[in-house]
Amino acid sequence: METQIIQVPYDSGQKDFGMGNGPAHLVRHGLASLPGVGVGGIEVEQQPFEWGTTLRVLSALAEEVGAAAQGNRFALVLAGNCMSSVGTLAGLSAPSPARSLGIVWLDAHADFNTPETTVSGFLDGMALATATGRCWQNLTASIHGFRPVLEKNVVLIGARDLDREERNLLRHSAVASIDAATLRKRSINDVVAPAIEAFAAESVYLHIDLDVLDRSEARVNEYSSSGGLTLAELLEIVRVVGAARPLAAAAITAYDPAHDNDGKALRAATALIKELVTISRQSLARADG
Repeated sequence: METQIIQVPYDSGQKDFGMGNGPAHLVRHGLASLPGVGVGGIEVEQQPFEWGTTLRVLSALAEEVGAAAQGNRFALVLAGNCMSSVGTLAGLSAPSPARSLGIVWLDAHADFNTPETTVSGFLDGMALATATGRCWQNLTASIHGFRPVLEKNVVLIGARDLDREERNLLRHSAVASIDAATLRKRSINDVVAPAIEAFAAESVYLHIDLDVLDRSEARVNEYSSSGGLTLAELLEIVRVVGAARPLAAAAITAYDPAHDNDGKALRAATALIKELVTISRQSLARADG
């Protein structure tokens, strides 16, 4: 087994709710039959408040990702929410504390709000800010292995729906941001590869929120919007990222089957997973030297 799919069926601290239904839906539609792929998942005791359950989810995910890394398996996380990234990063760092990681974050949203800037209180809207240590530091310190990723080692691709204060935070950060219009002015390779090659990082965590896709390509959840990427563009970005740096792990998040009336999102996610399985084999081979 070379790739370990880890299902994280939680959305806003609730199991099998909303986008938390996405992982199992994807697995039921053929992923378990992919050669060289194992399928597992996590389940935790739910708490009466969102952060309580979320911290348990992140700690359990960190253990699963860490076990995969120690077993020389590529962790492919299928999660309801983007905050799962914190658990994945912790799992990658725990076995090798000195390991330097970069993040390529594909999302319609920057997820760069903090408790001071958010107007919704949605935890997922703070996921990238949390992963880079901008907020919730005391809480994330309780997750074994978690270390914030340096902003200079982060590139955000495809974001278009940002809150005003969030946009200001991003503008004054060291995070590189690439929108769809910039990608289309030049080749994807000419835009994306240099951004990743500038990382002071050995490998990359690739985070794909499916709503980075344009709504006309696939309606993946209630937040899908226009102005996003085509599936062909997204697949090409994944290939460019895999060629620029070894992938340490990847995630596909935020798929809600209830909004996928025509099955386009399911087909898009399946194509992405197959591409990531192929690239992960190449990354593992590069890591083995």
